[in-house]
Amino acid sequence: MSAAPTPTHGRIPTLDDYVAVVGQAEIDALRALAGGLAGRRVKMVNSTSVGGGVAEILNRQVPLTQELGLPTRWEVITGGSEFFAITKAFHNALHGVEFEPQPHWFELFLATNEENRRRMEFHEEFVVIHDPQPIALVQAREQAGGHWIWRCHIDLSHPNKQVWDFLRPFVERFDASIFSSPGFTHSLPIPQYLFFPTIDPLADKNRFLEPEFVQSVVERFSIDPKRPIVTQVSRFDRLKDPVGVIRAYRMVRRHMDCQLVLAGGGATDDPEGQAVLQDVKEAAGNDPDVHVLDLPPWSHLEVNALQRASTIVLQKSLREGFGLTVSEALWKKRPVIASAVGGIPSQVIHKLTGMLVHSIEGTAAQIRFLLANPDFARKLGENGYEHVKENFLITHKLRRYLLLFRILEQGS
Repeated sequence: MSAAPTPTHGRIPTLDDYVAVVGQAEIDALRALAGGLAGRRVKMVNSTSVGGGVAEILNRQVPLTQELGLPTRWEVITGGSEFFAITKAFHNALHGVEFEPQPHWFELFLATNEENRRRMEFHEEFVVIHDPQPIALVQAREQAGGHWIWRCHIDLSHPNKQVWDFLRPFVERFDASIFSSPGFTHSLPIPQYLFFPTIDPLADKNRFLEPEFVQSVVERFSIDPKRPIVTQVSRFDRLKDPVGVIRAYRMVRRHMDCQLVLAGGGATDDPEGQAVLQDVKEAAGNDPDVHVLDLPPWSHLEVNALQRASTIVLQKSLREGFGLTVSEALWKKRPVIASAVGGIPSQVIHKLTGMLVHSIEGTAAQIRFLLANPDFARKLGENGYEHVKENFLITHKLRRYLLLFRILEQGS
């Protein structure tokens, strides 16, 4: 059994801080892989620096990549409100949601990408473009050189044909693509790789918290720590189905006592967040046991505490690229009930590391079952912790990136 991680007291963790979590051999392997890439420069590009899983991942990944001897720069594309409304529509369409574009949308998307391409420089040996928003930056590849990788974090299993047909020619210009699940891949003329998204066990959102702090956060939000707490942590996004979560909770309350916490916020590239939040508040009504928490993006300790205080954690997504909140909850040994969509089944193995559901009614039934069977719920959480430790920690992803960089370099 490994020792407890050393507290980092607010500083950015170094690779040595992870030894207590993953072992010295894992860190030594990372340094050995990076040794053959020393000095190679890396650029990461996405659409927001605040809010959402990609920004959280990059915030932790970039310093560690730099520590491994690869100078790494993270840049964020800029655009007007209409551009981000368009990219949100693209995002939903790629998840299979109905899509009705305005005639100028595709032209504006390309024009905004071109504006960003002109202001950016691409001198790095490796350029990683995250998701569809900055995908057309690949047009700089021929002049800039280097190895270009498209990292897709969303569920592409059933994309809208019009949007995918528009984006696909850009995807095909990359040297490689990365997906979060085998089911998201497509027939492409470029290599495709499977990278599970990962959590940072030493980040404020996941590190150990003293029980007194956890209780203080719960009490600050007027949640009763002595009664069962069912929690979903997600952006206020219709694809996360927060209104459906409220409906499932109400079915449970007909038979059993519990409280519901819906904790989330928005992202700068998601203009729908406030409208969804308003829908959630209306659905919650005046129920004092439904706690809708609109948290700022720096509330990592509060999210951590809410997950640790929870009796059950939900992720009732209608579509999902991966859903890192599942791994976050499992890391804290919480029993998880989640929809069998996107990358969630990679994390939740039904009845082993959590419970998979397909409907509001199924969600309510599983909540009741776990509330009535706390020993089984505890075992799910323990199994889930081990599953995350073996598969979904940031050191695993760093190793995959280093291997991919070496593959691309050797193939050039």
